Amino acid sequence: MAECFSRFKARLLTQPKRKITMSKFPIDLGAYQRISLDPSSNKLTAEQKSALQANIQLCRDAIVFFTATGAARGVGGHTGGPFDTVPEVMILDALFRGNDDKFVPVFFDEAGHRVATQYLMSTLNGDLPTEKLMHYREAHSHLPGHPELGFTPGVKFSSGRLGHMWPYVNGVAMANPSKTLFCLGSDGSQQEGNDAEAARLAVAQQLNVKLIIDDNDVTIAGHPSHYLGGCSTAKTLEGHGVKVLEGDGEDLDDLYHRIVTAINTQGPVAVINHRPMCPGIKGLEGSTHGHDVISVKLALEYLEANGQQAAVEHLKSIKAPKQDYTFLGSSDKWDANRNVFGDASVAILGRLSETERLDKVRVIDSDLEGSCGLKKIHDAYPEIFISSGIMERGNFSAAAGFGMEAGKQGIFGTFSAFLEMCISEITMARLNNSNVLCHFSHSGIDDMADNTCHFGLNNMFADNGLSDGYDTNLYFPADPNQMKACLETIFFNPGLRFVFSTRSKVPAILDSDGNDFFGGNYKFVSGKDEVIREGTQGYVVSFGESLYRALDAVERLKKEGIDVGLINKPTLNVIDEDMLAKVGKSPMVLVVESFNRKTGLGSRYGSWLLERGFTPKFAHIATHKEGCGGLWEQFPHQGIDPAGIMAKVKDLLKG
Repeated sequence: MAECFSRFKARLLTQPKRKITMSKFPIDLGAYQRISLDPSSNKLTAEQKSALQANIQLCRDAIVFFTATGAARGVGGHTGGPFDTVPEVMILDALFRGNDDKFVPVFFDEAGHRVATQYLMSTLNGDLPTEKLMHYREAHSHLPGHPELGFTPGVKFSSGRLGHMWPYVNGVAMANPSKTLFCLGSDGSQQEGNDAEAARLAVAQQLNVKLIIDDNDVTIAGHPSHYLGGCSTAKTLEGHGVKVLEGDGEDLDDLYHRIVTAINTQGPVAVINHRPMCPGIKGLEGSTHGHDVISVKLALEYLEANGQQAAVEHLKSIKAPKQDYTFLGSSDKWDANRNVFGDASVAILGRLSETERLDKVRVIDSDLEGSCGLKKIHDAYPEIFISSGIMERGNFSAAAGFGMEAGKQGIFGTFSAFLEMCISEITMARLNNSNVLCHFSHSGIDDMADNTCHFGLNNMFADNGLSDGYDTNLYFPADPNQMKACLETIFFNPGLRFVFSTRSKVPAILDSDGNDFFGGNYKFVSGKDEVIREGTQGYVVSFGESLYRALDAVERLKKEGIDVGLINKPTLNVIDEDMLAKVGKSPMVLVVESFNRKTGLGSRYGSWLLERGFTPKFAHIATHKEGCGGLWEQFPHQGIDPAGIMAKVKDLLKG
């Protein structure tokens, strides 16, 4: 009798399939079964389990397909995270349906790269047209690599950087004391110090926040069980006083039981789900490569094996867009400065004996060694390399502590967006006269499909000491040759040295005769600016990946009879008095950069000129609005591409 009632109840709670506009999307999302689940029951009926299993397979197929369109277009993405967490998301969606009085119905996620979850659920809920999913991370598609509130229809929060959401959700819980909230997390996001603070507050205030943690033992650079041996997500949370419910994330009955148990338990609860990364995807299961976007090859194999032939054909038809613009004044040879940093460091360290390296240098990684060039050092000199977790603040301080003694230095690297997280630690390192060589890659906006929350915009924050403080210098080399020359000069200098690079490749800068400007006998001099092109009508001042774009604009303006020059300022925070006077006496100065217009070089440069009595016409163009997704398209979107630079120069020279 009880079984019959349960089946009857399941039929009552199962709603008709919602009509979804198919358009050109090759997987039938209209097959999604919009069931409801009641948290007062801790066991799934056969019908409920069958519906959930069908939804899980459907949504996993869809995620593989539309994230793979990002791989096909060359804009990257992340497949494994959202693929992994589909079972728990399906359960939460069914719980939210019909229980508005019990839950805040938002899939808060502190691993923002799993944004495919948000886009898929926005589509299933009717907020986002289905065909839009096939433009994942594409420029101007409004589907960036992390969720941005108000930017994408149906997205209900901005995730920010990894491991930053739980503290925020605590506040949402305080604002909704009668409701239960969920925060999707991961063993990677739990490594961030924010989560330790969030745990203590949630326990102390008995906040009704339920963490749904995907513990797949995979992050970008390796397996936490290897590089953080002895550390356990479950034990850490239990140590803070959080109730922990561990289990197999692929066991649907157990997963549902643990989620419902968490709901019916007052206060914070962590539902930790163990599974291999990308379960069931041949070639990716259990691999660190599953963190990134699935390759087109593996996606085709997976989709074919699951009978999604229409998706296979569509994926095969996608052509990656190409940047076909020819930049004047630059070579056709391009390289990634973030990798050149590693190559140059290896060459310099190779001049030391093994004993000297062990005594003088320690390299500390924050799970991004492959992205920041540090893997080059790891491979060449593993004895001085420490693979650490997603703990930027602690890792920076450890590098600074190693470099406290004269003659020793720590080397630290991560993304420029994360520099903002390390400001207090940078101050402490300066107060302790530490010697740290820092490489912050992914600066600016170029090739940043991850979009606004991952832009490296506020790098000048690193220069936050007093004028009489311990040396702090900020460097942004313009091309691979200058990156090598820069490191040759500054590698063993005392003080804090911040070297910036971009995610994108950059071309070699050429002189007026077509030779490498920074080749041959070129020597980098810290604090000195450089004349790339002379001009009589004014100067454009730039650096980094903006320099080759500014050079193209200057060359084209000269062809139009507008004789402007170009200055490279590779040391960002040091005034070159001679060059400033040269530029200040000219009719016009335009600062071009991809940093934040509010905090970048241009926000200082005009003041430097005025303080010395120089009054040229002055303007400053930089990143000033939310990104558009995609790759190189970010520059014209901000008006700092060659066309935008030329237009601003002409505007300044009017009258």
